[in-house]
Amino acid sequence: MNKNPLSLHINADDFAPATADEKESLVILRDSVSFWKDGFRRLFKNKIAVCSLVVIVLIIIFAYFLPAFWPYRYEQQLRGSENLAPFTYSADEQAKIDAGESVFPHICGTDKLGRDFAVRLMMGTRISLTVGLVCAALVLIVGSLFGAIAGFAGGWVDNIMMRFTDILYTIPDILLIIILAMVIRDPLKDLSQVSGFKWMQTVGPNLLAIFIVFVLLYWVGMARITRSQVLILKESEYVTAARAMGASKGRIIKKHLLTNCIGTLIVTTTLQIPSAIFTESYLSFLGLGVAAPMPSLGSLATDAVKGMNTFPHLLLLPAIMISVTILVFNLFGDGLRDAFDPKLKN
Repeated sequence: MNKNPLSLHINADDFAPATADEKESLVILRDSVSFWKDGFRRLFKNKIAVCSLVVIVLIIIFAYFLPAFWPYRYEQQLRGSENLAPFTYSADEQAKIDAGESVFPHICGTDKLGRDFAVRLMMGTRISLTVGLVCAALVLIVGSLFGAIAGFAGGWVDNIMMRFTDILYTIPDILLIIILAMVIRDPLKDLSQVSGFKWMQTVGPNLLAIFIVFVLLYWVGMARITRSQVLILKESEYVTAARAMGASKGRIIKKHLLTNCIGTLIVTTTLQIPSAIFTESYLSFLGLGVAAPMPSLGSLATDAVKGMNTFPHLLLLPAIMISVTILVFNLFGDGLRDAFDPKLKN
């Protein structure tokens, strides 16, 4: 039936029942996937996040695996090899080369004590990365639980818990960090001598002090962010439905509230990693960080400041490593937020 396009009459053919083929063409079949599987599938479609993840893996290999195959140790001092430029040899090493022996080059040169700077850069990256990852994980656990409980409970419980965080906010961070690091370090050193705590000697009391200081101080920001998200989400329909079905408060916090806050939590956690690296850097500058001869990126940069005009590469290399590490973790955190935040799904 042909219809005049300018006519206002309804075309009866538009209301004819759909055929079987037309019905099948409208059926969209999609496999049922879990929250994490769907998130990772979205993550790997983000090219920037994937490239950042590749760089993070390379940094981890550089920091944790490559030193085991390096011919020099980070504390090894080579006599006569002080302050060598990259790919240069000392007189003794050049004599060995002339005699036909093979000498592994100092790719990044050496420091003022004749220690190979490349392996010290690897170990410094390992320490700084360990501080960043462990501290960020501890802050995430403590801060998210504290904030979720405060926001979900509400009332006088919320008031007491958040007034406690406000008190911590009024204390200067740097002053409290220095005091806590000095107070905690000596008891941890004594505790590491006890038979049941010998493992602490491997980690080091200074490093443990940094972990404890971060957990005691930097969870506050995470708690406030989590609380603000929970206050919004706890009024949602799915939370009301979960309560009506008899779900416990712990299950609602874990399965519904924290899951829907995961995008914000991930981004905040990735921002804690560079913050932890910077904190460890100025603690090392004040002599409260990692004990010598163990290096960190902060202590390497601090030692190189005095000779930056003569040996600029000793400052430039750890500075570049800090910058690249911070950048890739921020980009990867943005990719995780876009992938795992339920509110951003198409």
